[in-house]
This record gives sequence, C-alpha cells and structure tokens, in this order.
Amino acid sequence: MFAQKIAKRLAPRAMGATRNLNVHEYIAMETMNKHGIAVPAGFVAKTPDEAAHAFTKLGGGNDKDVVIKAQVLSGGRGLGTFKNGFKGGVHMVTKQQEAREFAESMLGEELVTKQNAGGIICNKVYLMERIYMRRELYLSILMDRGSGGPLLVASPFGGTSIEDVAASNPNAIFQIPIPIESREIPADIKAKMAENLGFELGAKGRDKIELLMNNLYKMFLDLDCTQAELNPVAETPEGDVVVCDAKVNFDGNAEFRQSEIFARRDLTQEDPREVEASKYDLNYIGLDGNIGCMVNGAGLAMSTMDIITLKGGSPANFLDVGGGATENQVQKAFELLNSDDNVQAILVNIFGGIMRCDVIAAGIINAAKEIGISKPIVIRLQGTNVDAAKKLIEGCGFRMILAEDLEDAAAKAVGVADIAKQANELHLGVKFEGFGI
Repeated sequence: MFAQKIAKRLAPRAMGATRNLNVHEYIAMETMNKHGIAVPAGFVAKTPDEAAHAFTKLGGGNDKDVVIKAQVLSGGRGLGTFKNGFKGGVHMVTKQQEAREFAESMLGEELVTKQNAGGIICNKVYLMERIYMRRELYLSILMDRGSGGPLLVASPFGGTSIEDVAASNPNAIFQIPIPIESREIPADIKAKMAENLGFELGAKGRDKIELLMNNLYKMFLDLDCTQAELNPVAETPEGDVVVCDAKVNFDGNAEFRQSEIFARRDLTQEDPREVEASKYDLNYIGLDGNIGCMVNGAGLAMSTMDIITLKGGSPANFLDVGGGATENQVQKAFELLNSDDNVQAILVNIFGGIMRCDVIAAGIINAAKEIGISKPIVIRLQGTNVDAAKKLIEGCGFRMILAEDLEDAAAKAVGVADIAKQANELHLGVKFEGFGI
C-alpha cells in the first residue's frame, strides 16, 4: 500500500548518509552552464526590487521577453496557485513593474501544486530570457536499476509531463542504457538517440544535440548525479539547442565529494521533521495519518503501516531507527513523534536482531522521563534481549501498552488513537493511565 509512496521519497542510503539532494532550477541552470550546456541567461531574486533589476539586466522590454518562475522544489509550478490567491508559479513578464508585482505576489507565499497539496514556500524567483522554440524535446539521464547503470531517456515530445506522454504515446519515449564503464556516451548511442529526436544526419542541430548529451553525461558522472532531467530542451529556429528547464538530483552518499553543491541545500523546502531526523541518522517520512510508527527496518515499516490500515487506522509517518540505533537516537525518535500534533498514538514495533530490544526500551523510558510523553504508547518487541526490555518497561513507572504480536499491537494502537481523536474533537480531558491526552 505504501511502498510506492515511500520509495519516491526515501532513496536507498548508507548509514549516516542523507537522502538524494534536489536543488532549485536556478542552481541546476548554473551548474549546467559550467559544464558547457547552453541555457538561457537568468538571474535569481529574493526581493521584488531585485526581480525588477533582473528584468532590466536581461534586457526586458527592449524587444526581449522575460519569464519569471517561482523557485520551489515541486513539479507543476505553472498550474499551481499560491495560498494568497495568486495563480501560477510561471509567468511571462513584459514590463519592469510587472516583474516587481509578480515577485511580490510570489515571495514569502506558499505555492500549492499537484505534487504538493499542502503548499511549499517560495523564497526566491528566477527571471530568465524567453527562448523562442521551433520545437520542444525531452532528455534525461538517470540511474536505472533495471539496466544496472545510467539510462539515457528521450522523447521528441517535450514541454509537458513525460508521464502523460508515456501514458498516451509510449512509443514516443526512447530508452538506451549507457555502458556503466564508459566515461562518455558511445557515438552509436548518441547517433541513435539524435535520430529518435528527429535530428537527421547533417541537420543543423545534430552536432549540438550530441554535444549536449556528451556534456550532460560528463556532469552526471563528475557530480554524482542520480538524475538529470531536461524538459523542455528547445530547438530554436536558428538551429540552436538550449535547455529551458531542468531537474537535477545528486547522490546523498557522495556528499563528502560534492560539498560545494550540498552546501546549497535549501532546508526550507523540506519537511522540518525529516531534516531534524536526518541529523540523528534516522529515516523519517511524514504521512497524513494519526498513528506514529517507530520500527527497525524498512520492510517492517511497510508491514506495520499496512496492518494499521487494515485495522482501520492511518499511519502518521515512516520512522526507521535502523539496526544499530543508540538510546539517544531512540529518544530523539520519540521526541519527533511526540511533537507531531497529528500523532495521537505511538506504535513501537521492533524485531531485535542486530537491534537490541533493551536499547529500544531504555530510549523510550529516557524520553518519557525527560520530555514527558503525553500520548499512549503501544509496544511490540520480539528478539534479542526482549525479556530484559520487558522488565525495564514494567519497572519504569510509566504505563505502556504491551502487545505480543503485530496484529494485536496494530488493533490496540488504532483503538487508543480513535479514543484520543474523539477526546480532542470534544475537548475532553481523557487520561490514559500514565499519559495525559
């Protein structure tokens, strides 16, 4: 039930690593420009006055059109709506005053998109020259599990959602694996993909599209990218090939090599709970339910969330403490769950293999002593040192609900969460023994 949702947000990671880094469009454009990839001229702005100045620097109003784009880490910006009522995160600008007014409507406001229904803050806008296109193309390189290496993907139908193209015209998407040992794209692969994109041999833009593929792949390797998606790539009436929008992701495990790019991580675009969890090497993904889940292992997390749903409940998060968590990490995990207003009950489901159950129990008890957990806790422990863990819990002085198996634990968590929810809705002072609600 939750595997696809979680997989999209939690990339595979080594102990101590962050999830893959996504950067703003203007950073992607600057990075590509440094690697010899043609992009429109552009300037980033943090204030309306800076936006107006950028419009002038781009030659706006002097037979040059300018585009202003909200810088938020979300797709579908153009069709989004700001919470202040201003529609669209992408606009054409023809006057300096328009640049100032559009920036004023965007900056400091939350943009609601198809990908981010809760809204995401816009702290910067990007003004760039408008490129006149003869046609729009799609081009990307990504790490692909199926082929075991980099995959070159392209379509002659760019400028729109590639998922929509895949659904309506799958034959218009071309994929060619790049040999993982190669430091550049082999000539035959470039030639084949150029033909797929409609660049015949001898065509004006043929050399330029192949050069773009080469430079993009070099950047992909040099910067430890996991994805570099260009959409659209514009072929101009003059035969030039220019990247007009891009999404670039970087492997979190390579942060030690890519400190310069990781220093530009924008924490305002991320869930603060996930940011805080990452400081303690915890895998945390916020969801929209009311039962906080603490587990060890991604597979166990999926099973726990699924059985909560089957019992009529809704998980509030995916929180994996891993196989080697310390008492301090467990305590921090509980602080995150306890501080979430949406969480009305906490379910701990630990299978002690490498992770010892008594360490989990000690962390829970420390949290209860130091931060005062006010929410009911259901605990299911099995495995290494489980008896010692149960003795710690029974003698700690706090009432916690123990369960022998996962089904029983899920049912109890759903039950107490429902009681807590009803009590909150009715503003009742219901008390779970040992924990105030």
